[in-house]
Amino acid sequence: MKFMVERDPLLDALSWVSKSLSSRPIQTALLGILIDVEEELVFTASDFETTSSAHIPAEVIHKGKVLLPGRLLVEIVKALPSKTVSIYQDGTKVFVSAGSAKFTLPTLPLQEFPNLPNKPEVVGVFTADVFTESVNQVAIAAGRDDSLLTLTGVSININNNEIIFAATDRYRLAVKNSEWEAVNDEFAATTLIRARTLTEVSRSVSQKDKIEIGLSANTSHEKLIGFSAGGKTLISRVLDGTFPPFNHLLPKESSAFALVNRTDLLDSVRRVSLVTDKTVPLRLSFTENALNLEAGAGDDAQASEALEIIYEGEELNIAFNPQFLIDGLNAIDGDRVYISFTGSNKPAVLSGEENGTPLETFRYLLMPMKYAY
Repeated sequence: MKFMVERDPLLDALSWVSKSLSSRPIQTALLGILIDVEEELVFTASDFETTSSAHIPAEVIHKGKVLLPGRLLVEIVKALPSKTVSIYQDGTKVFVSAGSAKFTLPTLPLQEFPNLPNKPEVVGVFTADVFTESVNQVAIAAGRDDSLLTLTGVSININNNEIIFAATDRYRLAVKNSEWEAVNDEFAATTLIRARTLTEVSRSVSQKDKIEIGLSANTSHEKLIGFSAGGKTLISRVLDGTFPPFNHLLPKESSAFALVNRTDLLDSVRRVSLVTDKTVPLRLSFTENALNLEAGAGDDAQASEALEIIYEGEELNIAFNPQFLIDGLNAIDGDRVYISFTGSNKPAVLSGEENGTPLETFRYLLMPMKYAY
């Protein structure tokens, strides 16, 4: 095996597939990146949960296949000068060089590399910018506790040319309605995938790309979802379990609402919450055309700030986890945020707004924290 390739596309491909390298492998081969040299280069890595691959062109001198220590290979290529990289195999050693820099790597047992899953059939296509926005807005609300595995996922509900993404950690809920190009206009499906996997995909694709999404057939014994864009592919097992129903949590009506400059509110929350931590609520008092933010009490550090807002409804006092509120404000597009309320001890819903009305393409429901005013 011998080939020559430019360093930057090589590093991009290796960085992509390295996301599927196992951190605690059950076998040595899962530490490796498989390099398959034919008319082009194909790099593959797998940890059994996800399998990533990338295709790039190269000057192929001798075809072949080799398994190399993945993380070390990525670090070596990252450190090489931005020149043409030469990689060739001689027995159980692989030699990597660029300019005057030279490295020798041992090979891993190729025969132990796992059989790879077939790419699921494509069911629809996203533009990368819409996909990335959808993932970024929703993934923030997914849980981090692996003992509640279902809540670490993002629910994807497909109905023809509409997709609804949803995630919750029980304290907040993010729901995003997006459009895509379905291969079959009558296709409908629901699946659940780890939020961190979706986030990795969204961070790694070019915003100029289109992302193909595939799902395994209902009759398949292995439930998979696949993402492909720009010569890169990631296949992931979906999560078992059922995502909790959430539509009934989003109130149909509200008793009060506020329209607030999003940036001003975000800045104020950040300032006032400097005297809090995640266990101490940020208190918000809504009155006619005014919002007062407070944190801290007694002998502890305290902070307060006031904002001019548009508010309709009876005076309302409510408290939130400040970081959760910051996450929701960051996820909303536009200059103003629309906040609807049904009571001081009931969830509030944050969304974007247009002409003074809430946009339902993205909704962020936030549970209040208990606090004695």
